[in-house]
Amino acid sequence: MPELRRVPVNGVELNVALAGSGPAVLLLHGFPHTWEVWTDIMADLSGSYRVIAPDLRGFGASSAAASGYDARTLSEDAAALLAKLGVSSAAVVGIDAGTPAAFLLAVRHPGLVRRLVVMESVLGGLPGAEDFLAGGPPWWFGFHTAARGLAETVLEGHEAAYIDWFLHAGTLGDGVPAAIRDAFVHAYTGSHALSRAFSYYRVLPESALQIARAVTTARLTVPTMALGAQPVGAALERQLRPVTNDLTGHVIEDCGHIIPLHRPDALLTLLHPFLAGDDTIAA
Repeated sequence: MPELRRVPVNGVELNVALAGSGPAVLLLHGFPHTWEVWTDIMADLSGSYRVIAPDLRGFGASSAAASGYDARTLSEDAAALLAKLGVSSAAVVGIDAGTPAAFLLAVRHPGLVRRLVVMESVLGGLPGAEDFLAGGPPWWFGFHTAARGLAETVLEGHEAAYIDWFLHAGTLGDGVPAAIRDAFVHAYTGSHALSRAFSYYRVLPESALQIARAVTTARLTVPTMALGAQPVGAALERQLRPVTNDLTGHVIEDCGHIIPLHRPDALLTLLHPFLAGDDTIAA
């Protein structure tokens, strides 16, 4: 089992899972996850790497925060976390809500990020995701950002059913282990926990502006791998292609949105050579 530690950064305390030793790998989760979305990945990578998997601010067992759910602040939380842990260079892996933060961390702190892996997300309004967004954003984006407090009021008392929908859809109906499902449900139960999670969606326009501004003054220079599954597919790779110097892209077949839980072996097959710097194998 990973060691769990509370680490103060940027005015909040992050709950951080730590395992293994060696070069650092930072894992950033999404919604509706906690660090435990990386359970299988951590168990494998910790044989060769020092794996660091925080709950993002306001999520899971990390402390509540009144603000700071935008991508730039989340990226600065990650930078501060690495500094607190004495890490000067890390490979960074992000999924869903963790992807914009991982991207900005690599763009703004290229000396800190050794390699970048991002998956199953889109980066604001950057060109390339038009096909994916042709019918509009996924329905829950609008629900989470509607009249403030509405989603929390509707869902309170029904959190388990709501989280189960995402876990079912995100694994193409296969589901996730009961212990991990229960951890996710616990993390998102109660109006305050829901409100913190939905705050990420409510600042998406701000995050989109941060991303747009970042790419007007800098390129993504670190070796990067973009991974897709269902439903995002190759949209993220297409967004990254014009702004990235060294990009590899893969779409994992027969895989739902929650790649680390649905197809961990397929993900690890791609991660191992890429993290080790073997671009020939990774490509």
